[in-house]
Amino acid sequence: MFEAIFENVRQKSPLVLSVTNYVTANDCANLLLACGASPVMTDEPEDAVELAAACGGLHLNIGTLNQRTIPAMFAAGKRARELGRPVVLDPVGAGATHLRTETASGLLREVRPAVLRGNISEIKALASGESAARGVDADAADQVTEDRLREAVDFVKDFARRTGAVIAVTGAVDLVADGERAFCIRNGHPILSAITGTGCQLSALTAAFAAANPDQLLEATAAAVCAMGLCGEIAAGRLTREEGNASCRTYLIDAMYRLTPADLEQGARYEVR
Repeated sequence: MFEAIFENVRQKSPLVLSVTNYVTANDCANLLLACGASPVMTDEPEDAVELAAACGGLHLNIGTLNQRTIPAMFAAGKRARELGRPVVLDPVGAGATHLRTETASGLLREVRPAVLRGNISEIKALASGESAARGVDADAADQVTEDRLREAVDFVKDFARRTGAVIAVTGAVDLVADGERAFCIRNGHPILSAITGTGCQLSALTAAFAAANPDQLLEATAAAVCAMGLCGEIAAGRLTREEGNASCRTYLIDAMYRLTPADLEQGARYEVR
């Protein structure tokens, strides 16, 4: 299943527009190129609307909000949805500040993204207004663990039904769900949490997979999450004793570039509930 989804990304090379944060824009662009997609970035509202009409998918990331990026996100998001382009929203730090929470809630309400991808604290903040967010990181009190998995699956499915979006929650166990099915994904490596922007890169990657597979949004999102986790495993496995998170950051992009659809099919570790 995931082999065909990734093959579509490689063959179609979708144009992905990112209205994203300045901390990780370069890594997002490079990961999009590595997976076979074509990246374009902007935070100018007029430019964003025009590019949204040309792109195959849109990635919105609220990591470094300002008074220019916010209007650009709303304008691009609405235009993309009007034209049937999948929109992926990454609500970085939702629950940590009023501005982040209100902006993400407004985008969720007015843009109606096809996919919402964040950590569990961010998703809880948007679902119920309650979370234990620590800046842009999930708090340990919110983490999805094996003993909380059933409760987390029910929560994510319910929020997906309420929003009409595919919900992707990433952590020690990743969850990707619509209102009926949830993929519980166990790919990944702990070192990814020590590399700034791996979540942002995953959201951009998800936009590429969704753009290439607009009729299989749940499966495309799950495939993107598996691909990112699998590349994290490959990258971590290359590290020598002298290397750390900076080297892994480079190896992660290399791993995505070298990953084949067959590799993804074979290496993806998940169950459906």
